[in-house]
Amino acid sequence: MLEVTSTAEENRLDVDFAEIYQTSLSNFIVLLYFRRNRELVENLSKPSGNSKELNFPSKYSQSFFEQFLACLWKQNLSYWRNPQYTAVKFFYTVVISLMLGTICWKFGSKSSSLLIESIVSIWFTYRESQQDLFNAMGSMYAAVLFIGITNATAVQPVVSIERFVSYRERAAGMYSGLAFAFAQVDLRFSAVAIELPYVFAQSVIYCSIFYSMASFEWTALKFIWYTYFMYLTLLYFTFYGMMTTAVTPNHNVAAIIAAPFYMLWNLFCGFMIPHKRIPIWWRWYYWANPMAWSLYGLVISQYGDDDKLVALSNGADSMPTRVLLKEVFGYRHDFLCVTAVMVGFFVIFFAVIFGFAIKAFNFQRR
Repeated sequence: MLEVTSTAEENRLDVDFAEIYQTSLSNFIVLLYFRRNRELVENLSKPSGNSKELNFPSKYSQSFFEQFLACLWKQNLSYWRNPQYTAVKFFYTVVISLMLGTICWKFGSKSSSLLIESIVSIWFTYRESQQDLFNAMGSMYAAVLFIGITNATAVQPVVSIERFVSYRERAAGMYSGLAFAFAQVDLRFSAVAIELPYVFAQSVIYCSIFYSMASFEWTALKFIWYTYFMYLTLLYFTFYGMMTTAVTPNHNVAAIIAAPFYMLWNLFCGFMIPHKRIPIWWRWYYWANPMAWSLYGLVISQYGDDDKLVALSNGADSMPTRVLLKEVFGYRHDFLCVTAVMVGFFVIFFAVIFGFAIKAFNFQRR
């Protein structure tokens, strides 16, 4: 068509196709329709006197709960098809559990066999050393530090990728930012909700292996408390990693921002420097430190009600375990429920900040 109406053909035939078209009936009909349509558009663009502006009861076609379920379903598939994150995290948990379990073999209960202990108890009160107690605390401290930081670091690239996917889907009006963020926590609130079962499985794997190898007291209540504190600890570390990603442009910047806080949490957790020996002008950070509450809860849930005498480091004196914990670290067993609530508070705190950061911040570059 372009070849037969080209300028060369016009010269060869000595005609002007544009002039022929302008004087043709077809052009007259097209102009007639154009003018009529233009008048129609002008008339329809002016609302009538009794008309109302277009209005919808909701910005989205589905309720928040339906959006949440859709995001949760998507996050579930995303996690299930991402063994580089989920499977490797479980594998690492097993390896760390076995490694710490062999290093801290029977640190939780330095006692002889039941028969020997019963015979010895006839002659004198059975004692374990102060160092044995500190070794048991060290095993809890190491687990919180290693697995917690690993969780926070590993989740950052995953959240970074999912966040940029959510930008496209949110722009299409599929769901709100909060629905995506909350789905991310339960398997992640959808980003928050998706992490709950995975971290729970991780906690059960770790506690089952390490608790038995470290020989902590096998009572249902103490095991449940230990699992509870480890579960919430791993959760808030995971949500902390997600939060730092949500408030920064990418996971590389998030890792840089998060690293100094790991050091501060480690320093002020109360293990390397007991709470009572921290300068008074820095003690506020001890109480604001989630890792300090985790260690507090893990220790007093296992030893806070223990009246067994512990030989002090001077080799001459002894005191009950619970008294030693109170004198050296300031740990009190009647603070157990408060500790449990505070660890849960940090889980909610980091999750909520993550959710609102996902909703409020947009780091797209065009």
